[in-house]
Amino acid sequence: MAAVYEDDGIRFRFPENWRLEQDEAGAGTTISVMSPDTAFWSLTVHEASVAPEAAAQAALVALRDEYATLDAEHVSEPFGRWQAVGHDVHFLCLDLTNSCWIRAFQTPRHTLLVLYQANDLELETSEPVLRAIGQSLEVLDA
Repeated sequence: MAAVYEDDGIRFRFPENWRLEQDEAGAGTTISVMSPDTAFWSLTVHEASVAPEAAAQAALVALRDEYATLDAEHVSEPFGRWQAVGHDVHFLCLDLTNSCWIRAFQTPRHTLLVLYQANDLELETSEPVLRAIGQSLEVLDA
């Protein structure tokens, strides 16, 4: 069974055993869902004046500040019905390889930044769930 997040024209589904948190501090609202392990998926809603490239780059810089030796590959690809830019990132933390996907795209009202991450021990089971959450994302006012 899936839980549903819906607010301010944004809707997505996520596993009901994942914990949801919402933070409205900073440059935008961030909605995060965390697995019972360490994997997580987050969506930050920015004003439309924020360029997707800038949002994706800021997320990469924040990760690089924390993990100086990370590897990142620039990506431009469809995300649902939107064209997204971002990065595929890999870094070591606590002797585990972590994979992180950063995608940003613009709708008529917002710039949305999606970031999801899992370590190599849970990647096989978590990555399909993380991608499914992203595929369920709907922007109802776009």
